[in-house]
Amino acid sequence: MTSHPTVTVFGAYGHTGRFVVAELIRRGWTPILSGRDAGKLTDLAASYTGLEIRPASIDDPESLDRALVGATAVINAAGPFAATAAPVTDAALRARIPYLDVAAEVEVALSTVDRYPALATAAGIAVVPAAAFYGGLVDLLATAAMGDWAAADEVSIAYALDSWLPTAGTVATGHVSDARRDSKRLVFRQGRLELRSDDAPVTEWTFPEPFGPQRVQADFTTADSVTLPHHLKVSEISSHMTVAPLEDLGGPRTTPPTGIRSDQQFLVEVIVRSGDERRRAVARGQDIYAITAPIVVEATRRLLESPTPPAGVLTVGQLSDAADFLRSLGSEHFTVEFS
Repeated sequence: MTSHPTVTVFGAYGHTGRFVVAELIRRGWTPILSGRDAGKLTDLAASYTGLEIRPASIDDPESLDRALVGATAVINAAGPFAATAAPVTDAALRARIPYLDVAAEVEVALSTVDRYPALATAAGIAVVPAAAFYGGLVDLLATAAMGDWAAADEVSIAYALDSWLPTAGTVATGHVSDARRDSKRLVFRQGRLELRSDDAPVTEWTFPEPFGPQRVQADFTTADSVTLPHHLKVSEISSHMTVAPLEDLGGPRTTPPTGIRSDQQFLVEVIVRSGDERRRAVARGQDIYAITAPIVVEATRRLLESPTPPAGVLTVGQLSDAADFLRSLGSEHFTVEFS
């Protein structure tokens, strides 16, 4: 691997994409700016010096191929991922470079882990879905917490956000997922995902400070319910989300795609149980969109610097030492603790 890798970012001008571009540059890497809107790519490139723009469309495989020429990896930050994941993954297979995305949609992550293992292995590349706040962070926390356990009876996940203020892309993605499920909800039970038409229960969870006791919606299923069982032997996964940010998600407010870190605070608590023994991991941070960038870029680094590049469909929890991965994210905006 070169000391200054070149990485194509598809959806570079989106809210999360801008964070990814900034993180690559912070590390001394060279992003290639790609996406469907040439005008927005040009505007973004004006904020930096010497970055190449390569407009590409998911309906035009040749344009995607051109966007990946000379890149050592591609990061897909363009939602809804139900539309973009497969075309960009297919382009990565043709280019024989690793593919990573930041999709939170359960259906997209599930489709990736079902469709691409043999194809990615044959191409000799890694395909990494959901390398983001949803899907990636909990995968790392649960993997680190399990440690030397071969299996766990249950993984309990609880998210606390002081607000959500979702981007337009998040809202649009939610609508797409809702339509695909015919407004039903997904729940992980007895080792598999199942659809349910009843209302999600509301209960209470006592978080560590500063959140404390909070009303939470149970069965808040995200890509975590795909990434964890992809490599961890776990029978039950339960997920909870504080009620207040879900009201933001259903409301009219959105954050503009400025790439500026918000003051949103989050806490994620993961409890892994085997029999009567429990292990716990807690992550605290600022801005769920901003923290996605170091997760997906660090995952890219570990793939590219691996002495034996892995191939197949992998999750971030499989890439290397999960606890070390989490510690590498440490900054003024993110902390993690284990007990």
